[in-house]
Amino acid sequence: MASEQHIGHRFVEVKHEYETKKEIIKKDKVELGNSISPKYEEIALEVENQLANLEEGYEKRRTEISKQGEEWLREINIVINKMKTEINEIKLKHGSILQKHLSEIKHMQSLIQETLIVLGELEKSTEMITAIEYISKIKTFSKFPPRVNVLLPTFIPKPIDHEHLYNFFGQIIPLCNAMQEHVLSINQPKTSVRELLEKAEPVATIQTGYYKLYSVICLNEEIFWTCGGVSSDIKCFDVKGNLLRTIKTKSEVNPNDIAVDGDGDLLYSDWGTKTVNKVKNGQTEELIRLHGWKPSRLCVASAGDLLVTMYSDDKTQSKVVRYFGLKEKQTIQFDDEGKPLYSGNGSMKYITENRNNDICVADNAAGAVVVVNEAGKLRWRYTGQRSPTKNKHFKPQGITTDSQSRILTADDDNHCIHILDQDGQYLCYIDKCDLSNPLGLCVDNNDNLFVCDYANSNVRKIKYSKDI
Repeated sequence: MASEQHIGHRFVEVKHEYETKKEIIKKDKVELGNSISPKYEEIALEVENQLANLEEGYEKRRTEISKQGEEWLREINIVINKMKTEINEIKLKHGSILQKHLSEIKHMQSLIQETLIVLGELEKSTEMITAIEYISKIKTFSKFPPRVNVLLPTFIPKPIDHEHLYNFFGQIIPLCNAMQEHVLSINQPKTSVRELLEKAEPVATIQTGYYKLYSVICLNEEIFWTCGGVSSDIKCFDVKGNLLRTIKTKSEVNPNDIAVDGDGDLLYSDWGTKTVNKVKNGQTEELIRLHGWKPSRLCVASAGDLLVTMYSDDKTQSKVVRYFGLKEKQTIQFDDEGKPLYSGNGSMKYITENRNNDICVADNAAGAVVVVNEAGKLRWRYTGQRSPTKNKHFKPQGITTDSQSRILTADDDNHCIHILDQDGQYLCYIDKCDLSNPLGLCVDNNDNLFVCDYANSNVRKIKYSKDI
C-alpha cells in the first residue's frame, strides 16, 4: 500500500473477496447440478431417441418405395434397388450427423461432471488463493448445443413413364438438417413467444411460371405447393426455386384452391366439376361432390376436419361448410339475426382456422375479415386500417394465422399485409417487401410468411417475426 507502484489502484479486502468467490462457487455448483446438467441429459435423450427410431422411419420410406414399385412392370426393379441404395446412403449420413451431435453433447457432459468435482473440492477447500483464482464456467456451459432435427428424406412418387423410368418413378428429398438453439428457461414460462420485427425482411423470391398466381400452401419449411389461373397444373417447389413435382387436375381446368392434410397429401377444389379432390401416391380421388354450390377455398382444421367456402350456382349466397371425412358436419352462413355472414356475389373467400379454433374468412366483396368461433357465432369483423399511404378501400384476399394466433390478410389494392391479433385489433402492416399484388398467404412452422404475388406470379418468402 505504501509503494509508489500501486498509487491510485483500488484495494479490496482479501477476506471479503474470498467469501464472495465462495458464494459464486456454491451458486455455480447448484446451477450446474440442478439446471444445466439435467438439460444436457434431456438433449442427449432426445438425440438417442431419434437414433433409436431411425431404422423404423427409414423402413417406412423403403416400404413406400416398394409399394410404388409393385405397380410397375418387371424392369422397374432396377430403379427400386438403385433408390433403396440411395436411401441407405442417406441413412448412413443421417446417423452420422446424429452420432456426431451426440458425441459433442456427451463430451460437454463429461466436462460438466469434471467441473462439478472440481467445484466440490473448491467448496470444501480453505485455500484462499485457489478460491480467488476460480473463474466461473457457467457462461460457457450455458451455451447449449443446437437442437438437432434432421428430417427423414421424403419420397415423392411420379407417374409411370417407361422411357424415363428413374426420373419419373419418384424423387427423394435429401436430409434437412435443422438446428434450433436451446434457451435456458429456468423459472420462465414455457410458452414460446415470437415477437414481431420492426421491419419485415424479404428472404427469397421463387418464380412459378403461372400466368396469374393465387394460392400457396406449405408442406414444410422447405417445400410448398402452388396453383394459378389458366392452368390445370399444381406445382410443387422448394425454397431454392427448384420444381419438384407437377400434378394436373382431373378435369384439366385450374383449381380454385389447394390445401395439405395431416398426412401431407394434396387437396384441391375444382369449380368445373364442383368437387374437392385428394391426390395420394399419384392417384386422384374425389372426396366431396356438391350440388347447387361450387367449392371455393379450403382449410384443413386442427382436428382434421375440412373447411370449405362455397357459393351458390346463381352467385347469390355464400357459406362455410365443415366436413368430417365425407360427411357434412356444420354449416356457417347466417348470424343470430338471420342475416348473411358473408357477401353473396360469388367472389372468392379465403379461409383459415386460428389457434383458438376461430374460423377466419377474408371476404373481398364485403371489404372485411369475418371471424366466427368454433360454433359459428360471429365474434368480430375487421374492415381495414387507413393511413396516408394506405388510403384505398380494404379488400382482403388471402388469409392465414401464425403460432401466436395472429391473423395475416392480404390487401391487394394497398400492396401490403395487415397483421391483427386474435381479437381483431390491428397490429401493423407488412409492406416494402416488393409486394405488388399480394393474394394467397400461408406460414410455415417457423412463422415465415409465403405470399403469392398475383401480378408477376412470384412466391415471396418473408421473415416478419423474431426467432424464439
